Amino acid sequence: KEYMKKELFYVIMTSFLLMSCATQQERVERREQMRKAVAEAVETNRMRLEISWMNTQRYGSKSVTPDFFLELRGDTLNSYLPYMGQVYRATLTTQSQGLNFEVPVQAMQKSHPKADRWLYVIDAKTDEDSYKYIIELFETGKADIRVTSANRDHISFDGGLVLPHQ
Repeated sequence: KEYMKKELFYVIMTSFLLMSCATQQERVERREQMRKAVAEAVETNRMRLEISWMNTQRYGSKSVTPDFFLELRGDTLNSYLPYMGQVYRATLTTQSQGLNFEVPVQAMQKSHPKADRWLYVIDAKTDEDSYKYIIELFETGKADIRVTSANRDHISFDGGLVLPHQ
């Protein structure tokens, strides 16, 4: 009986080690897939960032539903982001809630300040306001987004790169 217990123990431990190796291999493969997706996004200026948190100036941090995003398609910025904060000057054309618009990029600067991240500074303008989006994109796919505007409190978002479908 003692021999069978030891044998069973070794079988269980071996199975556990094999499962953890497979899981570790899967994690390595996912990290490499994300690193390649980030490199391609940076090269083509095409990315979709899914938002998970917003960090407001006045109301703290809040989790958000997964349908919010920021998308850069070459020279077009598509912003579908929630907004909580003070609007300093409302306009007659203000009909939408949040930072919801698709506009041409007015100006874009891209830099690589550290080995594991890229920095985008994007200027965009709508009929109601002028915006500066600062996107810090990490090779892990994580993204930090800060938005400032002429007529609103600043706000920031946490999110991540959506992998393209293969």
